[in-house]
Amino acid sequence: MDKAERAAKAVELLKKEYPGAVCSLTYTKPHELLIATRLSAQCTDARVNLVTPVLFGKYPTLEALAEADEQDISDIIHSCGFYKMKAHDISQTCKILVRDYGGVVPDTVEELVKLPGVGRKTANLVVGDIYKKPAVVCDTHCIRITNLLGLTTTKDPAKCETELRAILDPKESNDFCHRTVLHGRAVCVARRPRCSECVLKEICEYAQNSGE
Repeated sequence: MDKAERAAKAVELLKKEYPGAVCSLTYTKPHELLIATRLSAQCTDARVNLVTPVLFGKYPTLEALAEADEQDISDIIHSCGFYKMKAHDISQTCKILVRDYGGVVPDTVEELVKLPGVGRKTANLVVGDIYKKPAVVCDTHCIRITNLLGLTTTKDPAKCETELRAILDPKESNDFCHRTVLHGRAVCVARRPRCSECVLKEICEYAQNSGE
């Protein structure tokens, strides 16, 4: 079984295990997902989901956020960590979106990564979830699990994305990445993967070599 075949099997098995492949961040508008993902850096999605209703409740539009006092944004998002940097990135991003993009969040990775604090992970998430284009979101769960499976060979997010794009069906790639997050939290936990309970154990190089 080559990597593409193993990837297709992994897609199939995870789809059965986690039929509802959705982003765990809550949002209603494109810019809200962009901001929520920025806040999630080195912070749990659960914490972000407690903070964003307050932020978006006070500043319900992109324009309102662009005009908001950066210190106030910082105060609201304080519990997400690195709040000063995140507040600055959010403020500047909203200003740029209003000024240069007519208030519309770009629909390509290439344009999105030009925004302050937006990396390829965030850009891919927006492109995939908002615009339904093929995307590969390489977060820590996706990188770890695809390395264990033998689908990827690197912990570098950009290189991992390139390797996955070469073997994943583009129509399945975005949901596959969401499902690796769910699987990483439920079964394939960092430093203590429960291989005996894993639906992927028959195609996983790590599980086969671990002897479980």
